[in-house]
Amino acid sequence: MFADRIFTNAAVFQPAGAEPADTVAIQGDTIVAVGRGVDRDLIGTHTDITDLGGTSLLPGFVDAHAHPVAAGMAALRCDLSGLAHDRQAYLTAIAEYAARHPGESVIAGAGWYGDAFPDGFPTRHDIDAVVSDRPVILTSHDYHGAWVNTRALELAGITSATADPTGGRIIRDHTGEPTGVLLDRGGDAVNALIPEVTPQFMRQALLEAQRRLHSVGVTGWQDAAVGAEFFGLKDNFATYVDADEAGELTARVVGALWWEAEQGAEQLDGLCARRSLSGHSRFTASMVKVMQDGICENCTAAMLAPYRAVAGHDIPSGQSFIDPEDLHKVTALLAGERFGIHMHAVGDRAVRECLDALEHAIASHPQFNARHQIAHLDVVDPQDIPRFGQLGVIANIQALWARRDKEIVERKLPLLGPEREPWHFPFASIQRHGGTLAMGSDWPVTDPNPLWAIHTAVHRTGTHADPHAIGDGVFDTPLQAQEGISLRSAIDAYTAGSAYANSQDRAGRISEGMRADLVILDQDIFTAEDVGTLRAVETIVGGKTVYRG
Repeated sequence: MFADRIFTNAAVFQPAGAEPADTVAIQGDTIVAVGRGVDRDLIGTHTDITDLGGTSLLPGFVDAHAHPVAAGMAALRCDLSGLAHDRQAYLTAIAEYAARHPGESVIAGAGWYGDAFPDGFPTRHDIDAVVSDRPVILTSHDYHGAWVNTRALELAGITSATADPTGGRIIRDHTGEPTGVLLDRGGDAVNALIPEVTPQFMRQALLEAQRRLHSVGVTGWQDAAVGAEFFGLKDNFATYVDADEAGELTARVVGALWWEAEQGAEQLDGLCARRSLSGHSRFTASMVKVMQDGICENCTAAMLAPYRAVAGHDIPSGQSFIDPEDLHKVTALLAGERFGIHMHAVGDRAVRECLDALEHAIASHPQFNARHQIAHLDVVDPQDIPRFGQLGVIANIQALWARRDKEIVERKLPLLGPEREPWHFPFASIQRHGGTLAMGSDWPVTDPNPLWAIHTAVHRTGTHADPHAIGDGVFDTPLQAQEGISLRSAIDAYTAGSAYANSQDRAGRISEGMRADLVILDQDIFTAEDVGTLRAVETIVGGKTVYRG
């Protein structure tokens, strides 16, 4: 048996307790040897031997929570995500896009940040100044808000007399007129104006996103909203199945099928049918995504105590999207059909409600190795931190958020108040109490580069490589430094932890018999001053190179 490729003189990242190694051999899609020095018995006529010169060889990163099709769609539209947080930069980009696409009846796009505007939100008048003849609909970077022009409001029929919809909010000025920002389901009416996208466009978006993820070392991911239709997003299930059947999906992907909160048990048969239609090669729809609240910045995250300084809010403690009693029924139904459950919970009340519901599901189906998980965990009450380890519920974290960005400091922390700030993204506390960490990006909410997130998970500060790390102290004042985790733990969370969350037990570690899903970095990650400045130079899935840069 000869190896196809041998990597040597590498800083090989291995599981804790494993013998140090500097050489890895792969044959086909499998790692066949890990050790020190090259075993001559593995060298054949066609064996490729690569000296890595001391740079890191890691398991491929697995993104445990992302929305790649949405990110790809944004990249193909009016994409503001790569710009500086600046009002004029956004308006210039919108005007230039409109000029380049005169035939588009609706200009759609995404990626703006609220901290580019004086009061945290833009207005319709901003866009009107550059495009007024056709509707413009731009989703915020966090996908919880839509920024639109006056024409879009007119065509959607949104006026001062329009009531806030369930699960959404229309931002209004002092006279009651809509300002041009629509939160959560408040954006449904304007997003209905966006023409239906074609299957070809969706497929192109997926492949563009896959290319980007491979370029930062990602070999697999979990799409956390397969089938969701909101904020201009379309059902992407067929996109994945078709790409998989065509052999275009080079990553390993788990789909979390979208649970419609407005429906009930009647949707279960459809979810089971979709699961049975997946699993051809690289895509398996084995999870279900349940959304329990919104985000703190918009006061839609469900909190145990009221937000501070939120005069005029109808729901001062946020909103639970599903009644807790009903949530118990939902999780028990899904576990009964052997679905893993992926829950969105930002506020501490939502986290508790999700833990309670999962505890009920686990008790009802104790033999099911479900890999249930709760994503985001912006605020976790101290009483609930030990429950992740006790219940075996995975903490699906988005570490890039755990820093003092301007938007967090100015918009979020004042709403939480000093008494809740210590429990803001409590990664170390969850780990210390036996909880398993899996890491994801929530891309396109934030950038998909795992190395940026790993830096922040360790230091609780921003990396200088990230243009979105903006604000006084973002690089040198940690956000609750005691919740930083070790570099080894952070790498584990983005590799073995996320692979575990995806039920991919042959991925996430460099050991004999594991799949050859690997990433080569340009430096040794353990000697770098700023991990975020490192880059992937080669990404390998199943022994095949999918990116080289």
